[in-house]
Amino acid sequence: MTATPLSPSAPAAASTPGHPRRWAGLAVLAASLLVVVMDMTVLNVALPALAAETGASALQQLWIVDAYPLVLAGLLVPVTALADRIGRKRMLLTGFAIFAVASTVVLWVDTAGTVIALRVALGLGGAMIMPSTLSLIRTLFTDPQERAYALGLWAAMASLGAAVGPVVGGALLEVWSWHAAFLVNVPLMVVAIAAGLWLLPESRSSRPGRIDLPGVVLTVGGMVALVYGVKELGKVGLGPVSVGGVLLGALLLAVFVRRSLHQTDPMLAVSLFRLPLFRAGVVAALASSITMMALLFVGSQWLQLVQGWGPLLAGVALLPLAVSGLVASPLAPAIASRFGARRAVVLGLLLLAAGPLVLFLTPRPMPYLWVAVALTLVGLGTGALALASALIVGSAPQHQVGSAAAVEEICYELGAVLSISVLGGLTAALYRGGLPASASADARESLALALDTPVAAAAQAAYTDAFGWVGLAGALLMLVAAWLVHRLLPADLDLAELEH
Repeated sequence: MTATPLSPSAPAAASTPGHPRRWAGLAVLAASLLVVVMDMTVLNVALPALAAETGASALQQLWIVDAYPLVLAGLLVPVTALADRIGRKRMLLTGFAIFAVASTVVLWVDTAGTVIALRVALGLGGAMIMPSTLSLIRTLFTDPQERAYALGLWAAMASLGAAVGPVVGGALLEVWSWHAAFLVNVPLMVVAIAAGLWLLPESRSSRPGRIDLPGVVLTVGGMVALVYGVKELGKVGLGPVSVGGVLLGALLLAVFVRRSLHQTDPMLAVSLFRLPLFRAGVVAALASSITMMALLFVGSQWLQLVQGWGPLLAGVALLPLAVSGLVASPLAPAIASRFGARRAVVLGLLLLAAGPLVLFLTPRPMPYLWVAVALTLVGLGTGALALASALIVGSAPQHQVGSAAAVEEICYELGAVLSISVLGGLTAALYRGGLPASASADARESLALALDTPVAAAAQAAYTDAFGWVGLAGALLMLVAAWLVHRLLPADLDLAELEH
């Protein structure tokens, strides 16, 4: 098949040999990504014990959970631009150090306020780590075919981290206190620092974007307002805070985009969205993240509150997604090479649609076996995430790879927020609509509060039905994404021959 070169005069990337320690370096990058993604979900099962010991109010508990993704999402663009200038390895190792120190400080934390501050520090470390891992993969792997395989492993770690977070949190809570959810990061980060110093090369952009202070304010304010507004939309529905947050975030980001388009070397290369391959990768990454995180979030609640399983067993029950993702993601580039990149990406998105559709079509009461089948199909479909990474990172010119990495991480962050807020909010609305008229206000507020009431069985049935309808919504989203990607990608695209 013939490639679609982005810069015909440039030599093929495959002509340059890769870094001699690239596979060992990839292990460091993948392991660090696993820890950062795991930290997004590991606290969920430890939150009740943490709240009981620190006396955290309901509002403080929300901030304990939300502080990490808000800070991470808000700082992705400016931190990535700074890494392009001072060095991506340096930024990555600094993120490792912040993660290790902040996680150690938990031993002296005894109030909800200090836990929130700790999560803010972890969000800063995560913003330094996540895009740097993608940028360094581009540096380590100059051969497009090897790079696609490496990105497949990277995507597998992202899926695995989201799935094993509750398992690790539940296991640690069984033998120790909630502090373990933080302290588990310390030895992993210490090893990552030592290995990174030895194995990873330094990497900078030949044309780094300017550190634009008004742009920093616009991106940080825009991302935080947008993410917070979407979260509030999922929690309380339409209201001045949720709508205002979304509108303010969209406005600030629109001003930032307009500002960037008029700059020679902007902090974020928004001009990348003019590339069809880049847009296809963004669509695939965003839609895949929404569906995957929705199934993990709603499925975890269903397993614990409907099936009656504990946090650890519920976490284990979600592992079919991670296991099948570990198989599919590294194989995705080989499938793309044999059958074509467009067919491979679309196939992955169709598998991501088939999994949620199984939930909708499964007879009630829903047996776990069919949930496991749905999770397995979604895991197999996450191979599309690996190929989306190859499209996003591979279609960007070398000096703009940092911007490409930042955009991909924003896709994952927004995908997680949208899945939990929008699809989670849809689940809550459908659940309330399925309750009998005799249900109390507490029972309507959440399934957990309904379990000790006379309508417990009806509430569990209503939540199961809501789970199935959310599956249909996820399937429709993935079908739309598959159609868009099919239109954006040329039929003869070969990822192994992308030129820059």
